[in-house]
Amino acid sequence: MVLRFARFDSFQMDDIMSKQSIRIASGQGFWGDLLTAPLMQVSKGDIDYLMLDYLAEVTMSIVQKQKLKNPALGYAKDLVQTCEDVLPYISSKGIKLITNGGGVNPEGARDAVFEVAKKLGITGLRIGVVMGDNILMHIDGLIADGHAMNNMETGQPISEVKDKLLSANVYFGAKPIVEALQAGADIVITGRTTDTGLTLAPMIHEFGWSFEDWDKLASGTVAGHINECGAQASGGNFLGDWESLPDMANVGFPIIEAFPDSSFIVTKHEGTGGAVTRETVSEQLMYEIGDPSEYITPDCIADFTSIHIDDLGNNRVKVYGITGKPATPFFKVSASYEDGYVAFSSLTYSAPDAYKKAKAADAILRKRLDQLDLHFDEIRTEYIGMNACHGPIAQAIEPNEVMMRIGVRSQDYKAVERFGKEIAPLILTGPPSVTGFAGGRPKPSSVVAYFPALLRKDMVNHSVVVTEL
Repeated sequence: MVLRFARFDSFQMDDIMSKQSIRIASGQGFWGDLLTAPLMQVSKGDIDYLMLDYLAEVTMSIVQKQKLKNPALGYAKDLVQTCEDVLPYISSKGIKLITNGGGVNPEGARDAVFEVAKKLGITGLRIGVVMGDNILMHIDGLIADGHAMNNMETGQPISEVKDKLLSANVYFGAKPIVEALQAGADIVITGRTTDTGLTLAPMIHEFGWSFEDWDKLASGTVAGHINECGAQASGGNFLGDWESLPDMANVGFPIIEAFPDSSFIVTKHEGTGGAVTRETVSEQLMYEIGDPSEYITPDCIADFTSIHIDDLGNNRVKVYGITGKPATPFFKVSASYEDGYVAFSSLTYSAPDAYKKAKAADAILRKRLDQLDLHFDEIRTEYIGMNACHGPIAQAIEPNEVMMRIGVRSQDYKAVERFGKEIAPLILTGPPSVTGFAGGRPKPSSVVAYFPALLRKDMVNHSVVVTEL
């Protein structure tokens, strides 16, 4: 039964009953994150919302390829397994789930989740689907109408790569998710939505915030930025005193306890590992930002320099005082296209003189590639155990072993294919003490290049469908 299908231009907030606070739990920071985290979040304590962030820029091209092979796919398949774990809790505790795991096929993801619900004997489940972000089929028309969609980094118009495009999606913000929640959805599945919007939307919905209250929207956006990378805000990947963090095997993912005045507390469930401190939260705030005074999203522009942070102790950090500015008239377009081929291979050389042997092997290989008249757009070698992380500033040491890892990129498939046939011969025709070659000849694989652009918001329409099982 379809409950509602609409594109909303305005909202009626008067009927919303504001709560004193809501708890929005992060359950995934990317597709491939800890599979036990969502179950921990719904079972270890009280939450109102579970947020699952699956999408990165490259993910959209991956799910698009999957859908081309099988029209029923095109979404984050981990979502289905996760729903088997969490749907009983969502149903019994009234938790709402919000995820961008719909990829390029939110309807397919919805149908798969409904199948899980049927298997578990759950009825009355309402799933909202957000559509309209996928503009791949509209690219020719947009170009014809004068929308150049120039690459934000190079200035290249998208017309120059349009025939090689794999995906093209605009980043929606919180607004379509709010619409789905207002229409009664228990689960909201979107395509390419900003990571921050997944956490911001429940605040707007529950507290009745205006879509032009820029300070509150900015605060919710900052909360979403803290939540978006999972345990990275609660001790994971922490550059500080990481050895002091307790029980990281059972790390607790962050929870945003949000208040109507737009302040919020970052915390986690009691009894879980890791830590929520001023330092772990501050480090996450610095993740993937450009100008800190202008963090741009479809919903607003957040000023990260206005953030105030108080460590309350006991894994509770208060964040407040955030200011914002009006949203821009543009959506960001995340596009990807095929850009040639790559292949990688590696060999490991043992001491003594491991690094010297690895460099000699690289020199021999490159000379052979030149003699074969093979040309590459890029050829890169790194020496793992020596300089793979720090490059030219790595300190000179005498390691026990060094892995020479080499990769090539070219528009010429045959050149990349032949490169793969030149690695194994080094074992008997190059430096001694070599091991670590496995898996046969490396095969060329397609390069997926990222193409960021801007498109006016008035050129894109979103829609929301809420369906009840």
